[in-house]
Amino acid sequence: MWNQFVEQLELLPGYLSAHLTLTLIAMAGGMLICLPLALLVLRFERLQAPVLAVASLIQTIPSLALLALMVPLLGQIGFLPAIIALTAYSVLPILRNTITGISGVDAAIIEAARGVGMRNWQILWRVQLPLASPVIMAGIRTAVVWVVGIATLSTPVGATSLGNYIFSGLQTQNHVAVLMGCMAAGLLAMLLDGLIRLIELAIVNQSRRLGTLAGIGLLCLWMVGSAPLIVTRWSADARPRVTIGGKAFTEQYLLTQLLADRFRAAGFAPQIRESLGSMVIFDALRFGEIDCYVDYSGTIWFNAMKRQEVASAPVVLAQVTEWLADTHEITVLGSLGFENAYVFAMRRDRAAELGVRTISDLARAAPSLTLGADFEFLDRPDWHSVRETYGLQFGERLQLDPTLMYQAVDEGRVDVITAFSTDARIEAYDLVLLEDLRHAFPPYAAMILLSARAAEDPEVQAALEPLLGSIAEQTMRGANRMVDVERQSRSEAVAWLLDQAEMAPTD
Repeated sequence: MWNQFVEQLELLPGYLSAHLTLTLIAMAGGMLICLPLALLVLRFERLQAPVLAVASLIQTIPSLALLALMVPLLGQIGFLPAIIALTAYSVLPILRNTITGISGVDAAIIEAARGVGMRNWQILWRVQLPLASPVIMAGIRTAVVWVVGIATLSTPVGATSLGNYIFSGLQTQNHVAVLMGCMAAGLLAMLLDGLIRLIELAIVNQSRRLGTLAGIGLLCLWMVGSAPLIVTRWSADARPRVTIGGKAFTEQYLLTQLLADRFRAAGFAPQIRESLGSMVIFDALRFGEIDCYVDYSGTIWFNAMKRQEVASAPVVLAQVTEWLADTHEITVLGSLGFENAYVFAMRRDRAAELGVRTISDLARAAPSLTLGADFEFLDRPDWHSVRETYGLQFGERLQLDPTLMYQAVDEGRVDVITAFSTDARIEAYDLVLLEDLRHAFPPYAAMILLSARAAEDPEVQAALEPLLGSIAEQTMRGANRMVDVERQSRSEAVAWLLDQAEMAPTD
C-alpha cells in the first residue's frame, strides 16, 4: 500500500498542474465569451431565448461525448479538444447569471444614474455591474466547480488531468489512485471557489485588502499550473522525444510502461498518453499525435477495416499490416507474441448446472440468461459476428465497467460475461471459458503500431524490435495478475514482465 501511495504521489505535480491549467484557461475563455454575449443579449432582447437555449443544449450533451466529438472535428487529441469542450460547459451558468444579475438591477436606480448625467457605459460599469456582481460571481463559482469536475474526463481524449488517477485506478482497482484523484479535484474546486468568493467580497465591500489576497491566491495558482512547463523549458531534455499511447485497461497500462522503459533504455525521453478510447487512440496515431501503441489485430480488422468475415490469425495479421500501410501510412512493427481475445466466461458451477461448455451450448440457454458486457462490446462488429453465427439472444444485456464484470458474475448478478483471454481475474474467480468452435471471434494478436513519423526513425524500431515475439500469453496473464489480483504496483509488474520476456539480444 505504501509503495502505491508513493508511486501515485510522484505523479501529483504533473497531473495537478495540467488539471489546473485546463480549468483556468477554460474559465477565462468562458468569461471572455459570456460577458460580451450577455451585454449583446440585453441590448437585443429577442436574442435572449435562442442564445440561452443553445447554451442549455450544450449542457445536456454528456461531457465525455462532447470531449470525444472534439477529436475527429479538430483532427487531434489532447489539450485543444479538452479546452474547447470545457469552455463550452462553463458558458451556461456564467451567461445566465450575468443576464439575470444585470437585468435585475432596480430600474429606479438606473433612472437616478441617468438623472445625474451618467452615460450608458458609465451606468453599466459603475452601477449595473457592481450591483449585479454577487449574482454574476455565483454563476462563475458554479461554473468553476463544474469545470474542475468535468476536466477529470479529459483523460480519454489525451489531455493529462487528475482524471488520469481516476481512470487508471478504476481499471486496475487501485483505490489509492482513485482516492488521490478525487481528493485532489475536490480540494482544487474548494480552493478556486474560495478565491472567487474573496473576489466577490472585495467587490461588494470595496475592500482593497481582500482583492489583493484574492489576486495573490490566483497568482500562486497560476504559478503552480505553469511551474512544470517552466521547469521543462529550463531543463530541456536533449534526448529525442517519443509519445506512447495506451488504452484504459490493466494490460494496456503495463504495455505502455513497458514500451516507455524500452525507449528510456535506448536513450529516448518517452511521454505517455494513457486511458484513451479505442478509436481515439487510433485517430491519434493517424494524426501523428502519438508515435506508437499496442493494438490488437481483431480490433483493427473489425473496427477500422469494417470487415465482416473472420479469417485465420496469419491472414488477419497480414491483411491488417497491408491495409494500415496503404491507407494510413501506419507501420505494424510486429506481434508481441500473444493474443488477448474476447471470450465468454461463466462461473464454473453455473456452467455445469446448465451444461454449457461451448458458445453453441450457451445459445440454447441464452434466452433465460443475463449477459454482462463492457461498454464497447455490444457496439462492436465482434458482437454482431458472434450473435449471427450462433443465434445468441440473451434475456437481458447489461453494460458494465470491466472491473465490475467479474464481481457481477461471481455474485450471480449476471450469468455470463465478455472477458479477455489474458485477464488474470478469470483464474482468480474460477471462471470457465466457453469454446468458440465456429471461430466467430477474430484473432487478437497484440501488435506494435508505429506512426508514419516514428516508422522513419530506425532507432525507434531498434528499441522495440527485441520485444517482438517475446511475450507468451501466460506471461502477460501473470503480469496482469500481479496488478489486478495481487495488488502490486505497475512498476513491479512491468519489471517482472521484462524479466520474463524472451527478448532477442540487441546488436
